[in-house]
Order: sequence, then C-alpha cells, then structure tokens
Amino acid sequence: MSAGLAVIAAVWQHAGSLDLTLVVHRLPLWFLVFALFLPRLAMVLAWFQGTLVPFHLQGIIPLAFWLLLPRVLVLFLIYVDQGLSLWFVIHLVVALLVWGGGSHQIQSRRRSDY
Repeated sequence: MSAGLAVIAAVWQHAGSLDLTLVVHRLPLWFLVFALFLPRLAMVLAWFQGTLVPFHLQGIIPLAFWLLLPRVLVLFLIYVDQGLSLWFVIHLVVALLVWGGGSHQIQSRRRSDY
C-alpha cells in the first residue's frame, strides 16, 4: 500500500501540482458558472457571443458531444483553456453527481410504479 502511495507521489511531483486558484483565461466567468447548471445553453450562448472561436470546434465530433455529452465537452474546453484547475475539478464533481444521481431516480421511479 505504501509503495503505491510512493509511486503516486512521485508521479504527482513529476507532473506538477494541481492549481487550486480560480483562474479564468479565455473562458469567461459567466460561462464557467452557467455551464454548471445548463451546459448546452451555456455553450450555445458562448458560441453566439464568439467566446468559443479560439477553441476551433469544427466538424461533427464537437456537435455530437454537444448533443449527447455536453458536460464532457465543457470539461474538454476547461482543460484546454486552464488545464487541471479548480474549475475543472468543480465541473468534474458536478458531472459525476449528475451522472450518478440521475439513473438512481429513474430506477426508483420504475420500481415504485410496479
């Protein structure tokens, strides 16, 4: 167990530290906050505003991710803009909570119907 922790610590030191500051580079603060609640709408508004132009989202793949997994696309945008920052961690936690909690409600509702 301690050997595994030593390996993780060595990799962590080699890769750098996690920046826990609320840094905003190209993505505006309104996008980072609004995308926590309504990621598709936040991306549409940012696209119309021209905020997403520096990220070169062209082709069918970003459109498919916007349609099917918008939180993954938001995580990608934050990672490209800021790297592993506090905003990335916040959005990752929210995505895991949404994906983990959503199916539980559907399953419990189906069980209660029968």
